[in-house]
Amino acid sequence: MTDFADAREIAVDDIPVIDIGPLHADGGDAAYQDIGARLLRAATTAGFFYVGNHGLGQDVVDAAFACSRRFFAQPDAVKGEVRVSERHRGWLPVGEAKMAGHDQPDLKESYIWGLDLSVDDPAVTGEGAMIGVNRWPVTMPDMRQALMAYFDGAHDVARLMFGAFAAALGVPRDTFTGGFERPISRASLIHYPTQAARDDAQFGVAPHTDYGCMTILAQDDVGGLEVLARDGDWLTAHPIPGTLVVNVGDLLERWTNDLFASTRHRVVNRAGRERFSIAVAVDPDSQTVIDPVRGPGEDAHYPPVTCGDYIRGRFDESFAYRKAASRDGASAD
Repeated sequence: MTDFADAREIAVDDIPVIDIGPLHADGGDAAYQDIGARLLRAATTAGFFYVGNHGLGQDVVDAAFACSRRFFAQPDAVKGEVRVSERHRGWLPVGEAKMAGHDQPDLKESYIWGLDLSVDDPAVTGEGAMIGVNRWPVTMPDMRQALMAYFDGAHDVARLMFGAFAAALGVPRDTFTGGFERPISRASLIHYPTQAARDDAQFGVAPHTDYGCMTILAQDDVGGLEVLARDGDWLTAHPIPGTLVVNVGDLLERWTNDLFASTRHRVVNRAGRERFSIAVAVDPDSQTVIDPVRGPGEDAHYPPVTCGDYIRGRFDESFAYRKAASRDGASAD
């Protein structure tokens, strides 16, 4: 399955960019209702949008991208010292991520981290735990501080948006954020190598929907992100300085009883040079019950499920190392 089609160039002005600055000033219910209505419109139609005045400082973003370039420039033998663990932390080489339904692995490598916990933390050691210990490279002692600042800042952005979503749906503001003590969110530095020639079976990331709640993405200036519109056309999602791309994932679509749209997207590196991005897949605690929010008299489209059970199943579909670990009985670290 290739699903490779040319993308239609759209004007930057056609991309929904939502200013969430008033939420930082805690403009009260009026601000949450107003911005929530705009987010709701984007989430129920396009399924993706950009946010401006998001509060994630440019210095934090620049530091994370600098870490990414330095890390991926190292030899594979050095990166391999922090090779990905069963709990999805560390370096994932090219060829080990493949979207469900596609024959060919994605042409990318990534470095994954998350909540920074010790090896004896109950969220790491408990039965059914989903959080692993971050694998920080000794070759880059400054990486931990830079990437955790980015992770925390992205979650601050997500909490504001979740609060605005809740306001727009007429439910308590903490409906989506009540279980964020130990979020199982994953963050990824992503490097797409230069793709010299077009291969209709080779994507940077093959067409897919994200399986968590919300993905917050920072792009470099190369471009390559493309989104499937409701009319069936692939649209270019241009990089816009100072913004973050936000897209709804499958779990939030489920949590909102199919009201929000989880949008199919892909990466095609047509630029003839390497591309870098930083994605944070924001999800609540493992034991948070995802019970669909629904209107009066509306039936739930899905049974309740814990966030951890849902995400664990989707991991196993997409990552080769998870299948190998399951076969070999490998332990997490």
